[in-house]
Amino acid sequence: MDESNRDLALVGAGYWGKNLARNFRDLGSLHTLCDTNPEILQSYREGYEGVQLVTDYDRVLSNPDIRKIAIAAPAALHFRLAAAAIKAGKDVFVEKPICLDLAEGESLVQLAKNQDRILMVGHLLHYHPCIQKLKELIADGSIGKLHYITSNRLNLGKFRREENALWSFAPHDISVILGLAGNTSPDSVACHGGHYLTANVADTTLTVLNFQSGLQAHVYVSWLNPFKEQKLTVVGSNGMAVFDDTKPWDEKLILFEQYLTWEHGYIPTPNRKKATAINVIQNEPLKEECQHFLTCCNDRRLPQTDGLEGMRVLNVLQAAQQSLDSKGHVVSINGKSIHLSEEKAPVIHSTAIVDDGAKIGESTRVWHFAHVCGGAEIGKECSLGQNVFIGNKVQIGSRVKIQNNVSVYDEITLEDEVFCGPSMVFTNVYNPRSALNRKAEYKKTWVKKGATLGANCTIVCGITIGQNAFIGAGAVVNKDVPDYALMVGVPAKQIGWMSAHGEQLNLPLTGNSETTCPHTGDRYKLTENTIERHPPTP
Repeated sequence: MDESNRDLALVGAGYWGKNLARNFRDLGSLHTLCDTNPEILQSYREGYEGVQLVTDYDRVLSNPDIRKIAIAAPAALHFRLAAAAIKAGKDVFVEKPICLDLAEGESLVQLAKNQDRILMVGHLLHYHPCIQKLKELIADGSIGKLHYITSNRLNLGKFRREENALWSFAPHDISVILGLAGNTSPDSVACHGGHYLTANVADTTLTVLNFQSGLQAHVYVSWLNPFKEQKLTVVGSNGMAVFDDTKPWDEKLILFEQYLTWEHGYIPTPNRKKATAINVIQNEPLKEECQHFLTCCNDRRLPQTDGLEGMRVLNVLQAAQQSLDSKGHVVSINGKSIHLSEEKAPVIHSTAIVDDGAKIGESTRVWHFAHVCGGAEIGKECSLGQNVFIGNKVQIGSRVKIQNNVSVYDEITLEDEVFCGPSMVFTNVYNPRSALNRKAEYKKTWVKKGATLGANCTIVCGITIGQNAFIGAGAVVNKDVPDYALMVGVPAKQIGWMSAHGEQLNLPLTGNSETTCPHTGDRYKLTENTIERHPPTP
């Protein structure tokens, strides 16, 4: 083996990474495996002799012998890991999706262009010989004008809690559909789904893509299905093709030719001819994908699934997620941008009162008998429950949820993603008297990002509630609360620490200690009485 060809590091060697590791090893390019879990690395002791095993990503970035990096880490880490690799002068392969945010995706594409680096996204089905043959059938007219495409990706598991079935299963299918449609994006997207195992994590989704040409595509994904199905059906004016990836190789791709006739020239009649199995040379798609990346790096040419292709898929995914969040409203897509037009406007219930001058962000919902005063500023995607009152001098960030019967008085600020439980109470003066006007004595109260204020708790004015702090139900808080602190009782006392995910952390109240959130992998470092949060590194 030519050691000079071993210049690729794989970041993330677990569930899917092991497949990439095997293929890059067999192709003679694997130099280093990087994973934060030492036990995973230990499993590579046999069969990967000569491959370096490291837990520190910085060692990968600083190694001049590594010129290519493949990333198979959790999707939330894709942007940070890929950007660091490109800045370090490495060519990058990143598993789907390219990242979770359009702006970050655009930044990655531009960064790769500025640094003259290869950026490829792992949309595996493009490299499947059957999909490549299907593209040929469309190109040579065997299928005719495309009418519609359906894609089913179903299974029992793998269940996830950090991302829904749309983001976990659908990227491959959406990528292929965009490719079959001539590398064009749909005009609009609608998505419906349901969550049954984990709150707000959809276990099943049905996404509809509408293209300017009249083509329509349906993508149905679920990890809550009794059997496995991976089937793509393409229906055109001349033929219908079915790609079933669960079938034996010689049955995976079949073609129904001339599936109907027109009686009297205008009555469509089924022509139930037997399907023809299409002969396709058998190659492992993942190996083809890995080889394509290596070839593009060596020849300095754009991959078939480059960063821009990844952006098109991400654009559709984000539109589908917006539609899912808005109960299936149609989301229009124009170029790179996503628009939700009238469906994205605030929803104000007919019994609610919103005074002139109030600023309410897109997709915010104001429910029964709520009252928003004219000077209030409310961000996007908030929810104001029944009987909520918002004062004039109130600032509320985005994605804030205020449950029923809560009054947010003047001089109170709620940052993004604050949760106010039912009937919790804010005050704005220390010593109110009905006979005295004390508006000039209002105290400022600040609730920082991600904090939770439990049902029936009381927040005495003039204090700051720290980021991601958690106030227990019925507590009375009369002093500043540190970030991530768990407070209960009357008066409230700290009894522990909470993660950003909402799980109690195994840490003492004071001292020096570290722990990890079991749900997100975030590390929390306690130094005396202050918490620092560190996202996981592969």
